[in-house]
Amino acid sequence: MPLPSFRRNKSHVRRRRSHMALKVEKPNVCAKCGAPVKQHIACAACGDYKGKKVLRTKTDLTLKREEKRKKQEIKDKEKMASLKNK
Repeated sequence: MPLPSFRRNKSHVRRRRSHMALKVEKPNVCAKCGAPVKQHIACAACGDYKGKKVLRTKTDLTLKREEKRKKQEIKDKEKMASLKNK
């Protein structure tokens, strides 16, 4: 089996590995809401990615729930009004 031609000392190894350190990523800013976002990942605050809605957020779900509740209330009022008229 071949052997290395010479020994690498500590300083040589450490100089080579100095470029392997992890670099801190600066977060981007969401174009719609301005929240900090990692690169190539959808915004957790508003659910947008590249200008398109791709995720449902808690606020979306609560708004949808409120709209559904209001529609149901309107139906109930109409039903009660029709029963009173009879």
